[in-house]
Amino acid sequence: MQIYALDTDLTLAQGVSTLLEVALAPLENRAFEDGEHKLRPLLDPRGEDVYVIHSLYGEPQCSPHDKLWQLLMFIATLRNHGAARVTAVVPYLAYARKDRQTKPFDPVSLRYLAQLLEAAGVAQLIVLEAHNVAALQNAFRCPTLHLQAHQAFGPWLREWGETGALAVASPDPGGVKRAQLWRESLEAMVQQPVGFAMLDKRRTGGVVSSEDLVAGDVAGMTVLLLDDLIASGGTMQRAAAALKLAGAQKVVAFAAHGLFTGAAEQALADDSISNIVITDSVPAFRLAADGAVRGKLSVVSAAPLLAQAIKACHAAWLR
Repeated sequence: MQIYALDTDLTLAQGVSTLLEVALAPLENRAFEDGEHKLRPLLDPRGEDVYVIHSLYGEPQCSPHDKLWQLLMFIATLRNHGAARVTAVVPYLAYARKDRQTKPFDPVSLRYLAQLLEAAGVAQLIVLEAHNVAALQNAFRCPTLHLQAHQAFGPWLREWGETGALAVASPDPGGVKRAQLWRESLEAMVQQPVGFAMLDKRRTGGVVSSEDLVAGDVAGMTVLLLDDLIASGGTMQRAAAALKLAGAQKVVAFAAHGLFTGAAEQALADDSISNIVITDSVPAFRLAADGAVRGKLSVVSAAPLLAQAIKACHAAWLR
């Protein structure tokens, strides 16, 4: 097995490497003055089962487009030089949110992304908490392994030590299945009933609106508000405010991916959100180190989930 990491921040990849007891394979990433890059494995990939870890979030020095091209080029290079199988391990999958046409002549970005990765030679894909699991699986012809982020939040909840009544909530109808799966898992973990709630959310012309409609009883409960990602923070803030109006004692926002774009710092500082918990799929570099949001932010590692998935995939390949 060979494991390569293309991310500029290697914290997550090194965590996976340590858990698997497999060192990250060396590579050359050479930048040219015109902005082009050359990526080259420094180990012979012939006959190897290769895993390439690359989270496709944008950052100041590298856009999602740059990262996608690097991933495509590196996978194609590995296949060209004889790798037996290449698995793309993409904790945060860019362009996954646009999975259907909602306006005339809309792109279906997720399908195009799948076509590019498969053309480059990807044999299978491992993703953490995709926006729409069914759309992900339908877009790709190769096998996809979808990891649920709530499985990473269990250790945080145990350390947190909340003993009151709990409920899991989805901030919109599209995330109901995600929240229900966590509710079922949580009930098994805490050995007590866990409530459920859903909020109304509509998006028209890029503008999100809601009417503070909460379906479900949350009065007096600690509500675990779960979404796949936090971008501007508006969805979480509106949902948390509505839950508090509905009688929730406390609202904790959970998301797999913390993008924290735009006015997220201001939105998430709202008193309706007591804590924010994310995974390390995206470093929280956009948040001020001394800001109010940092004070209530917890980051849990997705490395155990990714390592377990890679280990299972490699064992199946060996058989």
